Amino acid sequence: MSFITLTTDFGTKDHFVGAVKGAIYSELPEAKIVDITHEISPFNITQTAYILKNSYKSFPKGTIHIVGVDSELSIHNKHIALELDGHFFVCPDNGLIAMIASEIKPSRIVEINIHDRIESSFPVLDVFVQVACFIARGGNLAVIGKEITDFKKIIEIQPKANQEETQIIGGIIYIDNYGNAITNITKKMFTDIGKGRNYQILAKKHIFTKIFTKYNEVASNPAYTNQQYEGHKLALFNSASFLELAIYRSNLGTVGGASSLLGLDYRDAITINFINEPKEEYITLK
Repeated sequence: MSFITLTTDFGTKDHFVGAVKGAIYSELPEAKIVDITHEISPFNITQTAYILKNSYKSFPKGTIHIVGVDSELSIHNKHIALELDGHFFVCPDNGLIAMIASEIKPSRIVEINIHDRIESSFPVLDVFVQVACFIARGGNLAVIGKEITDFKKIIEIQPKANQEETQIIGGIIYIDNYGNAITNITKKMFTDIGKGRNYQILAKKHIFTKIFTKYNEVASNPAYTNQQYEGHKLALFNSASFLELAIYRSNLGTVGGASSLLGLDYRDAITINFINEPKEEYITLK
């Protein structure tokens, strides 16, 4: 039996998550359900896509991912089921798939058409559960709905390079639990556009001239302790290969994170300027 994962903005205070799990178990008593997260900021499609893109690959092929964020059915927000990279996704067509499928294209997409038989104000419970359980039993996507060839794109979450390839303009798409600010600029894009040139990363009034390979690399001077480096800002490509602006040993309860100390928030612009002049890299304590 395939795993079924849940990614929603329901939170855990209300009955929604429990009701969805109960409905799955009623359909498939032997189901294996995994919560990816229910703490997505309400209706935040970009955050949903980032978390799902960087978690789904850890599951076995054949896993079915139910996504319940901004899922109310409308003429602008259809419901789809698709197969991508050996995984199945049951979700709204609200743009989140555009980021997940930025490198690997879906092998098949259908527009779910069982709504005529189900009237619901809670589609994750009444529609997505039925579709996911049908797929888990080995059901064919063609039975669920008509095949389509495309999905909604969200242009705003895509970083852009200027024509001269001297600049990348991106933005912050996610603030993690440590207050680190994750951008939509990938290591591949940085490498392809930068071509080994010197650079400056601009985030509001803050400038970064070095990208570290890991967090503790910033504490490189043995004359200082880790505690003396706490609060030092740094940039690095995180485990998902996205450019991240962080605070060394950040703790939102004490030291603070990049979001609070640097004043960075969701959708803030991040600019990388590539320059040909030689630069001198150095690290100083605050």
